[in-house]
Amino acid sequence: GTLLNLSVSDHGRSDSLLLSWDEPEGGAEGYSLTLSSLGSGTPLQNGSAGPNITSFWFHGLTPGMRYEIEVTATLACTETTSQTVTAQTSPSPVHNLSLSSSGSSAMLHASWAHAHGQREGYHLALYHSDSQTLVRNASILPNASTFLFDGLLAGSEYALKVSTLAGSSQASTSIHQWTAPTIPTQLRLSPGSSTSLIASWMGAAGAAWLHLALHNLLTQTVTMTLSARRGLTSYTFQHLHPGTQYWLGLSATAGPYTVAGPNATAWTYPLSPGNVTLSSAEEQSSLQARWSAPAGERDFYLVTLQEGEDGAPTRNISVGGDNGHVTFHGLSPGRQYSVQVTAVAGPYQASACSTAAWTKPLAPSGVSLSSQGSPYSLLASWEEAMGEGYVLALSTMEHPVKNSSLLKGVTNFTYEGLRPGTLYAFEVSTVAGPYTSSPRSITNWTYPLPPEQLNLSNQGHSTSLQASWRAASAGSTGYTGTLWETKSQERVRNVTVGTNWMNVTFEDLVPGRQYTLEMAAMAGPYRSPVRSATDWTYPLAPAGVTLTNTRRPLGLSAFWDKAAGDVDQFHLQLYSKSHPAQRNISVGPNTHNFTFLGLSPGIQYFLKVTVLAGPYRSSSHFATEWTYPLSLANVSVQPGRRPQELHVSWVESGGGRDHLVQLSVAESLSIIRNVSVPRGVTQLDLEGLVPGSRYRVEIISQAGPHRTSSQTAIGYTVPLPPLSLSASPVSTAWALTVHWETPPGQRDRYLLSVNEEGSSAPKRNLEAGKDSTNVTLAQLEPGTCYLVGIWAVAGPYHSLPKNITGCTVPAAPTNVILTNPGSSSELYMCWNKPPGRRDHYRVILYSLSSQGRDRVQTLSPDAQNITWTHLEAGSRFAVQVTAVKGSFEASSTNVTQWTYPLAPANLTLGSPSASALQASWAAMGQGAEGYVVDVYDTASSSRVGHMVLGGDARSHVFRNLSPGTHYSVAVRATAGPFHTSTPNLTHCTREYDALLA
Repeated sequence: GTLLNLSVSDHGRSDSLLLSWDEPEGGAEGYSLTLSSLGSGTPLQNGSAGPNITSFWFHGLTPGMRYEIEVTATLACTETTSQTVTAQTSPSPVHNLSLSSSGSSAMLHASWAHAHGQREGYHLALYHSDSQTLVRNASILPNASTFLFDGLLAGSEYALKVSTLAGSSQASTSIHQWTAPTIPTQLRLSPGSSTSLIASWMGAAGAAWLHLALHNLLTQTVTMTLSARRGLTSYTFQHLHPGTQYWLGLSATAGPYTVAGPNATAWTYPLSPGNVTLSSAEEQSSLQARWSAPAGERDFYLVTLQEGEDGAPTRNISVGGDNGHVTFHGLSPGRQYSVQVTAVAGPYQASACSTAAWTKPLAPSGVSLSSQGSPYSLLASWEEAMGEGYVLALSTMEHPVKNSSLLKGVTNFTYEGLRPGTLYAFEVSTVAGPYTSSPRSITNWTYPLPPEQLNLSNQGHSTSLQASWRAASAGSTGYTGTLWETKSQERVRNVTVGTNWMNVTFEDLVPGRQYTLEMAAMAGPYRSPVRSATDWTYPLAPAGVTLTNTRRPLGLSAFWDKAAGDVDQFHLQLYSKSHPAQRNISVGPNTHNFTFLGLSPGIQYFLKVTVLAGPYRSSSHFATEWTYPLSLANVSVQPGRRPQELHVSWVESGGGRDHLVQLSVAESLSIIRNVSVPRGVTQLDLEGLVPGSRYRVEIISQAGPHRTSSQTAIGYTVPLPPLSLSASPVSTAWALTVHWETPPGQRDRYLLSVNEEGSSAPKRNLEAGKDSTNVTLAQLEPGTCYLVGIWAVAGPYHSLPKNITGCTVPAAPTNVILTNPGSSSELYMCWNKPPGRRDHYRVILYSLSSQGRDRVQTLSPDAQNITWTHLEAGSRFAVQVTAVKGSFEASSTNVTQWTYPLAPANLTLGSPSASALQASWAAMGQGAEGYVVDVYDTASSSRVGHMVLGGDARSHVFRNLSPGTHYSVAVRATAGPFHTSTPNLTHCTREYDALLA
């Protein structure tokens, strides 16, 4: 028959086959297809295709299965041609492929699950991932599901490809896995320098990566990490801290596997200390080593002290790595030392040395300085001290004299040509290296010369003598002297003074006696030859000189005490600055009083008493006293120009220096004011007093300490008027309360006067206590103004009056009546006229039913009624009438009333049903308080309905009425007790027939 050229493909699908053929010549009317398992002959699937179709898909086939397909083409004239072809579906890849090392470094175990369908076997190919080389190739039976690969490289990645075989087709699945790595061995870590460490190890081929972590053990931080590929066997860590211990950890990694390897520790080399110095410390025989810390770390410093030029070690000290100094104590003075400082870090060291240093030497002992009996030389000596030599210095207080340097072994030195009477200081120090010991010092003096031009003088004093002299040309430390009584040769006083003293005074000597002074210069323990001088003391002036006043006869008596020492006579001198006359009297040495008579009154006198003894005389201080003055007459006290003043006047009687005006409060007699006025003044104004007070005045004539009093005079200051006067009405009574503030000062009482303003009636007078601050004026007329006067009274004087006008509260209107005259827009109001006076009435109408404004009317004081018009119909109003007097008011009680309401308008009736009747209306004006609707049976005139409604109602429906009946309806508007009704309106309820229709 005709060839169809059958071909089969799966297009990569394991459960389908695509059959294709060529259309025969002349075409075909259709095709039938049969698919069966190869060799079974049993059809599995049948299919058909129309003309012009050249391909067909078989689906739902088993993967890897061999099939036989027969195609029959129907040709023209019912002829057919058939052709058969065999084909196989592609196999399915395996499921759940896994590759595991199970921790092995040389084996990998592969496993999988069989795929659906048929297969002829499996092919396994294992590749080394890095080199991409085929390591193992194996074909296994179709029932196998595991395979073990051994002899592999450790720490390597492998790729496994498992292919399912079916005929010429195959389906593959791949997976990657690593063998476990092996650990490197023989890890070593050693220092390369102070900032580097070298790490090395063996067996590095068993891992893909090596991870190195370097830790600083001092700071417990990771310093550096490193990842190295397979084959690296060493690494140098740079830029590390000197003298620091590090820990290196190593691990091997291959894919997901990491194995911890060995670890090692090592130190970097420490750096040697810098700037090592050795210098003297503050304490004696001590040296301090200092250095600067180098970079990096260290465990500690080892400090070695070396003595002498050969550098023999004498001391070792270990200090912390943070230290920068150490002090060596108890060293030998004057010795040479050096120091070596070693930085120690683990097993490693780094050292540095200092230059040589010396300990400070000690000063020599047993130092002495001797004058050897000569005023011009001194011998210095001392004991041997450890050191290289000595430095000597001799100086005075002013300047150094001589410096010397001596070698070791010399222990004395003599200084010549020195200054007599001078203190010298000798110093000797020991020298060792660059240091000189603190000096050992000692002082001594040369002999002094005696003082020159010694003189003794009393300088005008009766109990002292002053010695003076000139210093010798050479120096001295001071002077010593002895004072003797010339006649008795008794020693009186010893004195020693410094070198800068050129004079000295001897006190507490006996007046009028001769004394001799012997004096010598001193220099340390030495004294010069003695010089002497003599002189007399002055006699003492008289003591206790007094001058006493005598009244009868008028005079002064003088008294004095006998002066110590020798006295020839007394001379008395009495005088006054007010009189040119002077009295001079001389009396014997045993006289001690004298009386002067015939003196002027009220005059001050002065007395001087002079004592004479040998060539000297001495006078007392002046004694003074006054003669008694005469008293004043006609003392008068009157009020001053102001309430705080008093005017005092008097007549002088002669004598006295000045006058003392004493003011006291009459009741207590205590003096509160002393005023001194000079002689010749006869009046005085006393200011700043308390107004309204009673005072006592006494004038004292003064002459020195003596006083003569005048007669006492009494006077008053004028009181001050009250302050802040006010008058206020008493609200519950027809009275006035008068208030005031107490003015400064005193008073005896207050006087008040009251009279009605504008009235000629006599005034009412009354009194109030001095401490009162208010008074109530009762029994006054209501609503009336009064003039109130008040003033303060003290003795015969009173203050200026203070006046104020006050009004009483008016009486409230009574019996207020508000009536409705039968109008919807008017109300009539009347009241009773209250007693007393008022300025006017204020009448207020309040609207209580709406928000309208209140209406206010002002009426004359005699009005008693008012009619309110143009009011709102059906509204409630309240009225109040108030009597007004100035700022005071008295109101009546509130009274309320209603206006008549307006009758509703537009009343209409309707029957919405056979048993109902509806009434509707409109409100007039502002409406009403409420509405009352009544319905009546027209035939019987009886009321059959009654309803009370609110002010907002505008309609109402009466129910349950009789159908077809005439009813009469009236609507009343209500306002309080008043109401207004509409005319009755008649209407018929509906019939049943009409309701049904």
